[in-house]
Amino acid sequence: MVFTLFTLYSNKVWAQENLEGKVTKILEEKEVEIMGSKQPFQRLEILITKGSLKDQKLIIENGNLPLANVVKYKTNDRVNINREQGLDGNDIFDITDFIRRDSLLLLFIIFVVVTIVVGKWRGFSSVVSLTLTFLVIFYFILPQISQGTSPILITIIGSIIIIPITFYVSHGFNKKTTVAVVSTLFGMVFIGVMSTLFIGLSKLTGLSSEEAGMLLSLKNGDFNMQGILLAGIMIGALGVLDDITISQASIVEQLREALPVASISEIYKRASKIGQDHITSVVNTLILVYAGASMPLLLMFVDNPHPFSEIINYEFIAEEIVRTLVGSVGLILTVPLTTLIACLSFQKNNEKNK
Repeated sequence: MVFTLFTLYSNKVWAQENLEGKVTKILEEKEVEIMGSKQPFQRLEILITKGSLKDQKLIIENGNLPLANVVKYKTNDRVNINREQGLDGNDIFDITDFIRRDSLLLLFIIFVVVTIVVGKWRGFSSVVSLTLTFLVIFYFILPQISQGTSPILITIIGSIIIIPITFYVSHGFNKKTTVAVVSTLFGMVFIGVMSTLFIGLSKLTGLSSEEAGMLLSLKNGDFNMQGILLAGIMIGALGVLDDITISQASIVEQLREALPVASISEIYKRASKIGQDHITSVVNTLILVYAGASMPLLLMFVDNPHPFSEIINYEFIAEEIVRTLVGSVGLILTVPLTTLIACLSFQKNNEKNK
């Protein structure tokens, strides 16, 4: 993945063209020894389907470089091909990756259809909300950060844009949504403050991944990598905050309707008990999401000769611990806050209706 990203960025400088092609024939397939280790080798015939060499056939060797994991291709596989000019002036062609657009598009269509069929109007509004979030992230937050603007400032502004627009589109213009919007903004403040504090206390640089190091080198060190780490933590928590604040506000609304004469403290206690169950499930969900995305990382804890205290001190592991725990603390603190704001809000509404 890192090689592919590097190719995409560096194409602007030294690569002439990205081509697309289809493997039409495997001319040779064997095992070769490179730098003392054996790896698969293929000589492939590829028909170019997109680019200046469209409809031409190329012979490309795969597995002729020392790599940790050589991908083996099959007939009819669609692939990306990098074309660059060598020192001798001749073109050099390398397969960089599979073409996955069709399968990703199919999965997205299935997601949209299922969401709309099951969720009906709410499902449709959630798809619209998702689209708006995508647009804000990819057409405002990321370009602004790429231009050197403070990642923290841009993430805060982006969140202020995303939260009200997506919440009201998804859940409608009502008091419940307003409570969730206000609570989510406070939750983002909690998470932002705690992230800043513990990124500093843990001495995290934001350079623990290869992608981060590559990005910094390509931008000549202009990026605030700690700020990007903080922005990532805040954006990652935003989606879960949506769920937890809307749920708590809805719980209080329903309790108030069912118990119109109950006091604020009684409604708060009842909603808090439900919120405690919600906290448990959300924190578990958050932990499992990070665990699922970090399986290779977690496998380092298994049968490792280094002590546990040394392993968790590695920055790339400490970064994930801070990301997970800060997000969890922020979510936990948001539950009682949302419950309190909702209780006060719906109590006022109840008094007006009397």
